[in-house]
Amino acid sequence: MTFFIFVLGLFLMIIGAEALVRGASRLASFLGLSPLVIGLTVVALATSSPELAVSVKAAISGQGSVAVGNVVGSNIFNVLFILGLSALILPLAVSHRLVRFNVPLMVILSVAVLLLSLDGMISRLDGCLLMTGLVVYLWFLVSCGRRKNIDEPAPLPGGRNGSRPWLTSGWPKDTGLVLGGLVLLVLGSHWLVDSVVSIAHYMGVSELIIGLTVVAAATSLPEAATSIVAAFRGERDIAVGNIIGSNIFNLLGVLGLAGITAPAGIAVSSAVIGFDLPVMIAVALACLPVFFTNGLVSRPEGALFFGYYLAYILYLLQAASHHDALLRFNALMLYAVLPLTAITLVLMALRHVYSRRRTR
Repeated sequence: MTFFIFVLGLFLMIIGAEALVRGASRLASFLGLSPLVIGLTVVALATSSPELAVSVKAAISGQGSVAVGNVVGSNIFNVLFILGLSALILPLAVSHRLVRFNVPLMVILSVAVLLLSLDGMISRLDGCLLMTGLVVYLWFLVSCGRRKNIDEPAPLPGGRNGSRPWLTSGWPKDTGLVLGGLVLLVLGSHWLVDSVVSIAHYMGVSELIIGLTVVAAATSLPEAATSIVAAFRGERDIAVGNIIGSNIFNLLGVLGLAGITAPAGIAVSSAVIGFDLPVMIAVALACLPVFFTNGLVSRPEGALFFGYYLAYILYLLQAASHHDALLRFNALMLYAVLPLTAITLVLMALRHVYSRRRTR
């Protein structure tokens, strides 16, 4: 029965997120926002709504490990799994605006969350700081996007253009999709969190591991579906912008609101501070040289990201089961794979800088 409730909750969240994405994207296009800005804001916020619903519900219920693990695991999953798989399907062109501002911001925010967590707690004050940062970020993106596109308003559905988009016949339906999607997300998240906690207790697995893996992957399904479909359709700005925007929203909005609504803040375990948050920062840093070189996430780079996610999951499973191979696996990753990858990424960036200087 618990497993059935888990599947039903996940199904409701997927349906709710799909409705929310459709309605929110159409409403945003009425405002004349570019595909990149829509991907970074509306689509990212909409596809991150499952993480928001689950983390807030977990924080209110006192399951802080699920709330934090969901955010950290989702950010790692978004870059390594979703971006890697999307690039394997089709190499993704990356906007220069994304590289110059949003990716460095994701790195800075990842470090900031680690610093806020060093005292073992995301307090309500920390949550307020993160939420304030989200408001400023959204205001900056939307204002810059509208200034850039003021002379090229987005076409309205049906091929019509005009200065009064809210009078089109489609907006009541889109508003209904947004509201209906939110209702399904709240209901689905309630069932999902309760069933996940019950399954974790039954299997003897910690809530943190469940949050980092099962819950993170489940709540990131809307991002996965959106980015993969966008890659197939050639909407590469939306495919990449959705991932980066979702990670920024997870750090500012999801963790911020969860910290505000938690009765006594969110406790952050030493395991998260010592391993999972540094992994999240490393993943964000890896985006800089990959995105910076030639403005393209190639298939080999996508395969590298995807492979690292499999290694990360393997580590979590070995750590949870206290497997004998854990020490050998750690040594292999720490002293061989990670240094070679870092050297490769640095060489890629240096070669790109050198080639650009030669062409000038």
